[in-house]
Amino acid sequence: MALVALASSAGPTVIGLTVVGLVIAGLLAWIGFTLSRRKAADNSAALANAQLEASTITSGAKSQAELIKRQAEEEAAVLRVRAETTEQRAEEIRRAAEDRASEVRRDAEQRASDVRREAEAEAQSIRDDLREQRLEMERRDHRLTEREERLDEQHRQAEERQSELAAQLAELDQRKAEIKDLEDERRRILEGVANLTTEQARAELVASIEAEAKRHAHTIVRDLERQALDEGETKARKIITGAVQRLASEQTSESVVSVVHLPSDDMKGRIIGREGRNIRSFEQTTGVNLIIDDTPEAVLLSCFDPVRRETARLTLDSLVLDGRIHPSRIEEIYERSKGEVAELCERAAEDAMAEVGITDLHPELRRTMGLLRYRTSYGQNVLKHLIESAHIAGMMAAELGLDPKLCKRGAFLHDIGKALTHESEGSHAIVGADLARKWGESDDVVHCIEAHHNEVEVRTVEAVLTQAADAVSGGRPGARRESLEAYVQRLERLEEIAMHHDGVEKVFAMQAGREIRVMVLPDAVDDIAAQVMARDIAKQVEEELTYPGQIRVTVVRESRATEVAK
Repeated sequence: MALVALASSAGPTVIGLTVVGLVIAGLLAWIGFTLSRRKAADNSAALANAQLEASTITSGAKSQAELIKRQAEEEAAVLRVRAETTEQRAEEIRRAAEDRASEVRRDAEQRASDVRREAEAEAQSIRDDLREQRLEMERRDHRLTEREERLDEQHRQAEERQSELAAQLAELDQRKAEIKDLEDERRRILEGVANLTTEQARAELVASIEAEAKRHAHTIVRDLERQALDEGETKARKIITGAVQRLASEQTSESVVSVVHLPSDDMKGRIIGREGRNIRSFEQTTGVNLIIDDTPEAVLLSCFDPVRRETARLTLDSLVLDGRIHPSRIEEIYERSKGEVAELCERAAEDAMAEVGITDLHPELRRTMGLLRYRTSYGQNVLKHLIESAHIAGMMAAELGLDPKLCKRGAFLHDIGKALTHESEGSHAIVGADLARKWGESDDVVHCIEAHHNEVEVRTVEAVLTQAADAVSGGRPGARRESLEAYVQRLERLEEIAMHHDGVEKVFAMQAGREIRVMVLPDAVDDIAAQVMARDIAKQVEEELTYPGQIRVTVVRESRATEVAK
């Protein structure tokens, strides 16, 4: 509609432009005329010039007016064409809008019809549900009514039964009174015959029955204890023997000295260096003693710390292979060897975990476990000892019907504290338990670690199996190594400790020093004192001696009664 209005207003616009042009032309003509009149008085030449200029301006104004008129007519024609085109488009848009409106109206009517049908179907479904619910409620009301009638009938029967019971109770009370009178009369007759009161007769009877019951119970308890000890000893030996037979482990071969082979004896001079500077730098950097003797093509590395000794061995091997031996090169190779040893420890821990079947160990525990690759206890490699103990504990747990995974985990981690005993205060059992507790191990596993040397009272069967697995692994033939002199001294000291107690008659160190059998005088030591003596001897042995595995202390008190038949 706006375009139509614009088109209709195109004609007046052209007329206005024409009028403006004519006005401008007239104005210019008037100006020229005025100027000519003013200058007419001066001279005729000026008048002629002014007339000429006025005519020129007039003709220019007319030309300009004609040009503006033509431009206005052309613009009006263009606007008229645009208006016609816009009107056609507006008509097309109007027809399309009417078509769209009719289509939308049809869709809306169709949707409204569909919604109406769905609403009617849902309303019918709701009516059907209400009808079903109404029928169900009527059936429930009918059942409730029948139940109430049955309850009323049962209530009437219960009242009748209660009346009958009341009558029977009254009759029973009467009979009880009669029986009580008869018992009182019979008691008086018995007391007169036996010359004893009822309390006295009851006390004598109770005393005789109690004595007989005590003798019988003592006999039963003694038989049960003997049977339990026999069966337990037999089964324990069977389980431990089976676990040891199923396990195949190598003999101990660890040492505190490492041998490094050289390509020639000339390499010894290069290792020593000028005025011994290389060997001094090597020992200061690694903390390991380098022993160079007359052994052909070999030198010795001596250190109590196996990790440090292995790092020094790798360093010396690399230096010999490289050939460049001087203090700065020694420090460089040593730092690289420390990284290699750390990687070897990590790989050893992962291999041990894979062999035992443990996959969810914390990285810090795994790193600490890898340090045990180079630790030894009485010549036995600690990491191999843990693997062996885990297998033994798992086999014994399977025989006893326990959880093999838990027992394996406790036995596998029980000596982890040996990797940190030089860094932390306390025994390796307590240090290992604190480390395992810090990195998220369960309470049962922590208890197995802290109780495997009885520093904490044993509370679980898994902890007992950990102790047994540790003892079996350390006590099997060839597992650990100690000198003959130390072995003899330990046995002599065991017997001395036991003999210093009062009432001891004889002492025997048995089973290669793993058991002390103490014979005491029965007149000087009673049963309670024997238990106390066994505990004191065990505690003194723990405090004074260092030994592999465990030592059992057995105090024997034998009483003999002798009579002569004449």
